[in-house]
Amino acid sequence: MKYIPHEYQNYAKQKLIELPEVGLLLDMGLGKTVTTLTAIDELMYDRFLISRVLVIAPKRVAEDTWTTEAQKWDHLKHLRISRVLGGRKERLAALEEDADIYVINRENVVWLVDLYRNTWPFDMVVVDELSSFKSNQAKRFKALKQVRPLVERFVGLTGTPSPNGLLDLWPQMYLIDRGKRLGKTITGYRERYFNPGKSNGYVVYSYELKPGAEEAIQKLIADICISMKAEDYLQMPELVVNDIPVKLSAQELGKYRELEREKLMEIDGDQVTALNAATVYNKLLQMANGSVYSDDGTVVEIHKRKLEALEEILDTANGQPVLVFYNFRHDYDSLVKAFRHYKPRTLKGQEDIREWNAGRIPLLLAQPASMGHGLNLQAGGHIIVWYGLNWSLELYQQANARLYRQGQKQGVIIHRLVAAGTVDEEVIRRLENKDVTQESLMEALKARIKKIREGK
Repeated sequence: MKYIPHEYQNYAKQKLIELPEVGLLLDMGLGKTVTTLTAIDELMYDRFLISRVLVIAPKRVAEDTWTTEAQKWDHLKHLRISRVLGGRKERLAALEEDADIYVINRENVVWLVDLYRNTWPFDMVVVDELSSFKSNQAKRFKALKQVRPLVERFVGLTGTPSPNGLLDLWPQMYLIDRGKRLGKTITGYRERYFNPGKSNGYVVYSYELKPGAEEAIQKLIADICISMKAEDYLQMPELVVNDIPVKLSAQELGKYRELEREKLMEIDGDQVTALNAATVYNKLLQMANGSVYSDDGTVVEIHKRKLEALEEILDTANGQPVLVFYNFRHDYDSLVKAFRHYKPRTLKGQEDIREWNAGRIPLLLAQPASMGHGLNLQAGGHIIVWYGLNWSLELYQQANARLYRQGQKQGVIIHRLVAAGTVDEEVIRRLENKDVTQESLMEALKARIKKIREGK
C-alpha cells in the first residue's frame, strides 16, 4: 500500500529525525507506529545515523503491530524485523538474526538488560506505550535506566502520558532525557512542583500540584515532546456513548447490599489504603456484574441482568460484530456459556486479528488489560459493550481506541452496562470527570463506608 502521510505525520517524522531524544505524545489512532517506522527507515538507510533499533512494546503489540505495519506499507517492506519473543531459546535466536529492528515485550526488558549490560548493542530504543514505564519503582524502569546512557537515540510513544496525574510523568521523561528537564530524582521533582496532600504520619498518600506547576512542567518539556489530539487532525466518524441502566430486582439488590456491607465493614475503622481500596472495589464491581468470588474461591451468583441486557444488544446488532470488554474470569465464563451459539472468540494471535478485521467473528470477548495498546481492530466492527467497568481511565480510553481510530469507516457506539444502585454508577462518574486517581478511589470508598454505617 502506498503511504500518503498526513501533514502532522510529516511534522512528527521530521522531529523524530531532528531530535535524538523525543516524546511522541500522539493521540490514539494518529498513526504513531508508521510515523516512527518511516523515521527509522530514513535515519538508517538515508542518513546512516543508526544501525540497530530496539522496540519495547506490550506483548500483543510486539507480536503483531510492528511487523504488520512494516509489511503493510510499500516504503517499509524492506525493513527486517525480528520479534524477540517466546522462551529463552527463541529469544536468543531472534537476537542472533541479522535485522534492522528487534521487537521485545516489556516483561522481558530486565532479562535483556541483564543479558547485555555494558555491551548493549542498540543505538536507538523506541518504547511503545511509554506510560507503562510510569512507575519509578518498577523493575523494568530501573533496568532501562541502567542502559539509557548507552543509547544514542530514544523515542517514547504514548497517547496517555499522565493518566493518573503529573507525578506519572517523571519516570517517562527521565528515560527520554536522563533528567535534564524535570530533574535527576523523583524526590526533587516532587519537592519542586508538588505539595503533600493526604497523609498519615510520615506516610504521604497523595500530592497536589503547586500553583503554576503544571504550566512550568509543560514549558520545560515542550521542546522535546510533540503532543497532538486526533480531533485536531482527523475527520473521525461519530462516537456515541450509550449508558444502559441495568435494574436489579429488590431481592437481587438486597443481596448486593448485604455483600457490599460485609466487604465494607471488614475495613471500617482501619486506615483505607490504595491496596485495600482496590481490593474491595474489585469485589463490588464483581457483584455489580452479577457474580462474586467467595473467600474459598467459589462463584456466588447474584443476578443475570447484564447478560440479559447484552442479549438485547446482540439481537439488535443484526449480525454485526460486537466487541465485549469484561474484567473477571467468572464474567468470561458466564459470557461464553450464555452466548455459545454466537461462537465467541478471544484474540490469541495474528490469525484471530485477521479474522476479526475480516468481519468473521460475531462476538469478540476481550479483557481490557490484554488489548489496551496498539491493536488495529477498526476494520472488524464498530460496536463496543463494556460488560464490566474498571477504574483505569488509561485502559478505558485505550480499549475504546481499538475501534475508534483512524481508518474506522462507521460511527462507533459504546454501550456501558451500568447496574443501578451499585458501584458501577460511581465508576461512570469518575471516568467522566477523569478523576480516577488512587486518592479519588480511596475517598469514594470512605464515602461508601460512611453511607453503609449510617444505614443510607
